[in-house]
Amino acid sequence: MRFTSVKEIALGLVFAGLYVVAVVVLAPISFTIFQVRVGDALLPLALMFGWPAVMGLTVGAAVANVFGGLGFVDIVGGSLANFLATWLAWRMGRSGSRGRWILAVILQVVLVTVIVGSYLSYLLSVPIALSLLGVLIGSLIAISVLGFFLLTAFSTPVITRTLRSMGVKVYLKENSTTRI
Repeated sequence: MRFTSVKEIALGLVFAGLYVVAVVVLAPISFTIFQVRVGDALLPLALMFGWPAVMGLTVGAAVANVFGGLGFVDIVGGSLANFLATWLAWRMGRSGSRGRWILAVILQVVLVTVIVGSYLSYLLSVPIALSLLGVLIGSLIAISVLGFFLLTAFSTPVITRTLRSMGVKVYLKENSTTRI
């Protein structure tokens, strides 16, 4: 995959910037065992925005984790978690059906929980069960609740038509948008 336009690069940079700001500004709840990464609420938007969101949220995790102080493992591990969670969810849920969206968001929660929870257990010398539980709770709040709300709100016909008229690729079928 590659970027095909300046608009896609700009959109990727917007996602990266939003992710970094949300994580760093809310650092006290972003870098602990029991973390609620509000920036992770952007992950489900990959279903709608595709590759720019995947790359932006991957780069955003790398940059944000530089500020977390846990080093190379966190920078690479967090980026990998975001890449896999966004790319797989985009591929899985872009049909636009609510059922696929829900499964894709659940997949994101599981991937982030397992990847981040595993290496945080090692880095912070805490039991794996505690680490997984802490990341799971935060991911359920950020990705499942806040993220699914964002995805639903952004997928309304008015917003998708506006984005398309601006030349932004929206990876949802025309008839799959929802009304709220």
